[in-house]
Amino acid sequence: MIPRSKTFIALASVIILLGLAMPSFPQDAPAVSLYDAAAKIGANLFWDPLSGGVRLSKDGHSADIRIGNPLVIFDYGKGALLDPPILSGGSPKVTATFVKRIEDFFSSLPPPPSYKVGVILIDPGHGGKDPGAIGTVTIGGKTTQIREKDIVLKVATDLYGSLRARYPDKKVLLTRSDDTYPTLEDRVELANGVKTGPNEAILYVSIHANSAFNQSSSGFEVWYLSPDYRRTVIDKTDTDATEILPILNSMMEEEFTTESILIAKSVSDSLQQTIGDKSQNRGIKEEAWFVVRNAKMPSVLIELGFVSNPAEAKLLADEGYLKKCSAGIYNGINTFISHFEGSRGFTAAQ
Repeated sequence: MIPRSKTFIALASVIILLGLAMPSFPQDAPAVSLYDAAAKIGANLFWDPLSGGVRLSKDGHSADIRIGNPLVIFDYGKGALLDPPILSGGSPKVTATFVKRIEDFFSSLPPPPSYKVGVILIDPGHGGKDPGAIGTVTIGGKTTQIREKDIVLKVATDLYGSLRARYPDKKVLLTRSDDTYPTLEDRVELANGVKTGPNEAILYVSIHANSAFNQSSSGFEVWYLSPDYRRTVIDKTDTDATEILPILNSMMEEEFTTESILIAKSVSDSLQQTIGDKSQNRGIKEEAWFVVRNAKMPSVLIELGFVSNPAEAKLLADEGYLKKCSAGIYNGINTFISHFEGSRGFTAAQ
């Protein structure tokens, strides 16, 4: 999640190394199980048999390797060429020389700097001239209109207060705090223009209410950007290594996607716990909404429920219920932040 583009620039030197003679697995060298090596070092091991990728992680540090490839990338930036891992007996094997180099790496480095979430940007959708979805609700024999812009502002304002109280050291922002209409472009520009401190991340949370022609449609859902959508998340001015910019951008995209999914899952689960059986959990979904596809950071879009459903409209007109929605989102964000900061920002490496 942290914009580590400057750290990734070190990959340029790694790629240059690929022009050198490639080492191969010595035929007379005994093959050591990488699982045994990881246990000896005290590192976590993740192996993807489909891609052949292997990651060793310990205390926030990581070593990334691939079966048959001599290139090892340490902590996303530093590279080395070692005896390439092989697949033997259905599991990855390496040489003793390889194990020694990995062991030296993990034992010689101090804990990495701690990363934290520095900014949380809350975006209540619509506003002003744009009411969003409109529904009607009858309470006590009186029929009134409910508007998405009012519903989401109440939830966002309550969420803002809870996050400010819980995280006085973090910057918590709203794209609007009253009945005004920032355009979608305004919202994205605000998000992408927020300045963060060293080793700080920013989260973008957009809040909406749903509507459908089918009045039986109900439930809440949380959306994240489809991994298939390609976007530029690295500022070209941050690097002179233009030849590897697509690689760096792809790595950052994958990082944002992973953490957006984690946020979406945390919020969805927390909403379910807070709301209980009052509304159906429609799960987490992917879509290229404008704000999530243009915000250069982990981002989610929350749909609180359907104003077009008479029963759910009554819930969304009730301030007590909206406070429960706010509490659910708050708990989900808090869960993610605790995990992210507890893992020193290496959520994708765990």
